[in-house]
Amino acid sequence: MRTARGVATVLAALLVLAALVLPGTVAGVTPAAFVRIPVEALVVAALALVLPPRGRTVLAVVSGVLLGMVVVLKAADLGFDAVLSRPFDPVLDWSFVIAGLEFAGRFAVAGVLVAIAGVLVLMVVAVRWLTRLAVGRRTVSTRVVAVLSVIWIAAALTGAEFTPGQPFASRSAVALAYDDLRRVGADLDDRAEFAAQVAADRTAVPLDGLRGKDVLFAFVESYGRGAVDGVARQLDEATAELHHAGFSARSGFLESPTFGGGSWLAHATFQSGTWVNNQQRYTDLLAGQRLTLTRAFGAAGWRTVHDVPAHTRPWPEGRFYGFEQYYDAHNVGYRGPGFAYATMPDQFTLSALQHRELDPRGRRPVMAEVDLVSSHAPWTPRPSSVDWNTVGDGSGYGVGPPVGEPPEVVWQDPARIRAAYGEAIRYSLATLVSYVERYGGENTVLVFLGDHQPPMVSPPGASHQVPVTIVAKDSSVLARVAGWGWTAGLRPASDAPVWRMDAFRDRFFAAFAR
Repeated sequence: MRTARGVATVLAALLVLAALVLPGTVAGVTPAAFVRIPVEALVVAALALVLPPRGRTVLAVVSGVLLGMVVVLKAADLGFDAVLSRPFDPVLDWSFVIAGLEFAGRFAVAGVLVAIAGVLVLMVVAVRWLTRLAVGRRTVSTRVVAVLSVIWIAAALTGAEFTPGQPFASRSAVALAYDDLRRVGADLDDRAEFAAQVAADRTAVPLDGLRGKDVLFAFVESYGRGAVDGVARQLDEATAELHHAGFSARSGFLESPTFGGGSWLAHATFQSGTWVNNQQRYTDLLAGQRLTLTRAFGAAGWRTVHDVPAHTRPWPEGRFYGFEQYYDAHNVGYRGPGFAYATMPDQFTLSALQHRELDPRGRRPVMAEVDLVSSHAPWTPRPSSVDWNTVGDGSGYGVGPPVGEPPEVVWQDPARIRAAYGEAIRYSLATLVSYVERYGGENTVLVFLGDHQPPMVSPPGASHQVPVTIVAKDSSVLARVAGWGWTAGLRPASDAPVWRMDAFRDRFFAAFAR
């Protein structure tokens, strides 16, 4: 019995200690990070020693619940740091949480709720156990708290650290609560600042420099700057192939407002010319009438199309962009299998757009935003490319086996994850280039870019930069962007210009207005 009580005490103490000093970044989770004295534990222990029995019970329950919430927030910080390289924002990041749970599967929500409930219960039980033990041995506990308090004060005054950035005198739970409260205030102030940015807009532009052209803006999912070196040879070979077919290209870099996910924020930034770097800004933007690329083309006479194959639900708020035609996973006639996250291969998406919008005779020029998804995590399995003449309704993609192993196999090994990502990007880029060679003409203008750097495979400290390329056969189109200083070809040079993504809209307007 005594052994069992001893084990329970040690486990409860370790659980509370780990919860209080757990770092909020993946890089900070080291053994030395847990060799610290948390001031919160000293305060609760001191209160437990002087409060009456009912007060101690309330203290234990309240402290346990709060500590459980701290653990949940720290876990969210760790998850966001691992995937998005930033901490979790408790006000603005719920859209990322929902998207992540949907990506994880239908049982993820129940699993997360059970885990949160379990953490709260465990923390309450652990704190109650420790407070009862402390009161049962009041003299010893008082001495221990006094000694540890003196050590904590001395460590705080001297700034002692076992690990840089993690002081021996820990107050991480208090700091977390303070940072979250401060972030709430900053988020509220940000709404007013963003409203002023949205209001400072311009009127529609004529876009005379693109008259008669079909203009396609294609987002390549997770195509970040970090991928360029890995596909450098492919980009150079594709540049030569397009040149042989009469096309030229220019490439640069854009700084995305998001990292590792949140593609919709990048799409909104690119379209609206405003910096949409959080969900509140996105919601506020879509509630207004900001001029978008789509609206500008529509006002200038183009037929405007949005092609978003990842969407499987109604998207009424998307009308903000001003498109005439909207395609999602359900209304393009796809009859083939899905591939991991992707509802359909990029090749089918482009083929369907071509046949539905660009092949008909006697039509107006088309402007389309196409959000490709084959390079979306988990990047495996992926489809094989087929002859464009045999794409049809996509049922042929289900004849042979998909390329690549199941995600649950690949995602056990970081090296295989990186390899799968590289192959997925190569597929998407090859498909775009093949599409231009097959269907592109004198009146085709393609702008393709990444939405954000990839999750999981981007190194710590990676930038938010993504490649952007404009392809055209008509030399007058690229002559208008000569002043941009972009690199010739599909591969931007390491010193190519870097713009914020919200700058693209107005620079594009300026280049093609007259």
